[in-house]
Amino acid sequence: MFRRLLVGWLLALLLVPALAHASDVQATLDRNNVQLGETVTLNLRVANANGGVGMPDLSALNQDFSILGTSQNSSLSVVNGAATSTLTFGVALRPKHVGTLQIPSLSVGGSQTQPLQLQVSAPNPSQAAAADRNVFMEAQVEPTHGYVGQQLSYVVRLFYATNISNGALNAPQLDGVEVSQLGDDLNYDAERSGRSYHVLERRYALIPQHAGKLEIPAASFQGEAIDPNDPNSFFGSSTPISASAPAVSIDVQAAPGDWKSAWLPARQLSLTLDGWPGAQEQVRVGQPLNLTMNLQATGLPFEALPALSLPALDGAKVYPDKPVTGTRQDGPWLVGRRQQSFAIVPERPGTLTIPATTLQWWNVLTDRMEVAQIPAHSVTVLPAVGATAAQPSVPSAASSSGASVAAAATAAAPTPWRWIALGSLGLWLCSLLAWWLWRRRRTSPVSTSAPTQTSSRQCQLVFLAAARGNDAAAQARSLLAWARAERPAIQHLSELAAALDDASQRAAIAALQRRHYAGTPMPGDGPKLAEAFKRGFVWRVADAGGDGSALPPLYPFKLH
Repeated sequence: MFRRLLVGWLLALLLVPALAHASDVQATLDRNNVQLGETVTLNLRVANANGGVGMPDLSALNQDFSILGTSQNSSLSVVNGAATSTLTFGVALRPKHVGTLQIPSLSVGGSQTQPLQLQVSAPNPSQAAAADRNVFMEAQVEPTHGYVGQQLSYVVRLFYATNISNGALNAPQLDGVEVSQLGDDLNYDAERSGRSYHVLERRYALIPQHAGKLEIPAASFQGEAIDPNDPNSFFGSSTPISASAPAVSIDVQAAPGDWKSAWLPARQLSLTLDGWPGAQEQVRVGQPLNLTMNLQATGLPFEALPALSLPALDGAKVYPDKPVTGTRQDGPWLVGRRQQSFAIVPERPGTLTIPATTLQWWNVLTDRMEVAQIPAHSVTVLPAVGATAAQPSVPSAASSSGASVAAAATAAAPTPWRWIALGSLGLWLCSLLAWWLWRRRRTSPVSTSAPTQTSSRQCQLVFLAAARGNDAAAQARSLLAWARAERPAIQHLSELAAALDDASQRAAIAALQRRHYAGTPMPGDGPKLAEAFKRGFVWRVADAGGDGSALPPLYPFKLH
């Protein structure tokens, strides 16, 4: 029996990591738009894959695609001592027809990938003229007109039906335009007029900085080709080849003249504020409310996005955290992102309102202005833990009967503030009497006990009144004042506990100290505290005699 349990336990330890690793699967396409006759690569990536992950079943793709071949690649990276392995399955696909083709969810290593879409268009008739050459180029810019600051997608494709030994594809050189290459070069196959070609595709992001006509000069390629049927090719003989794509021009418009805010020409933009407390969560004074504002725009780098902020709030302080920024690539488009976290600390109870935040932007797809908005939000702030809510004032009545009813209601429902006020007044009286007794003891050798007994009784009443409330600080002060009225040498509650002979009183003092320094109210501890001291202090026998001026021992505990 024990052996079976041990074997099952070991199998569980081996299977759990495998299941956890196999769950991280991602499916991507190297391109989302192709022409009929071109190939596209489906990449299936498995993070931290174990040795049991094999090529998935691809039969669901046969309806819309021809599977031209598969590949498998493994990689291992170590970052800060943590090793991460990645297994990638590559599937070369050729669409069978025009339209929006679906790549269904595939099972890889026990997990399902997300479905994908591929847009397949008909071949461009104007491109067939170049298909009789071994090498030719195409260039495309999208959209064909735009605005200042808008990202344009410029794609250059090199088609070649021969072996190329080396070559260079020139990047566009444009004045007044920010040019950046997007990702790595793509390699795939395509057909033009029934002839097969290898294709090298390179993408650029163009962001014009000035209005007017933008002329993109012809892209060019210079290289060398090798003919495998030529016997001299084995001795380094090659033929120079060149190709160029036609020049492209687009119209760039300026921002509308009446535009007053930051100019944000984007394909899509979202603005959110996350972190609102749930229905069951409470917001209290002094406790931070952590919110995160996110701004993301497709077609703009993060440098073009405005900084995020919150206005000054009535009744709260706003503390911004360090912003998080970045730009990623989504196909041919840049996606800029700004994230800003805020800690909002309420300063008083009541309703805290965070006003609405709006951001105007220009939708380049619909060619009109849109507004991204975070609606206003209000939360109810409760008093801090341990604090007592203020009693609302009673409005003055127009008649004497109304005033009598209000006075009766106030008298019938005493609040903790009354006990706090009485306790403070009693503490002041006890302190005054204790000072007077101390002066009399210093100036007169003989004193009566009546004033001390009266002072002690008054302080006891003040303490018992404070014990009925929840203010641990007032309870500690009134108890210590009462003790000093009988033992003036006592300086703090620890000395008072050491001077008492009753275990329940010492335990009550320990509980009071914990509540006092922790700042956490315990509503049920007040009656227990009053019960422990309602008959007065139980002093130790050694402290019962004398004049009450003896100090407690320096080490009240035993040394071993």
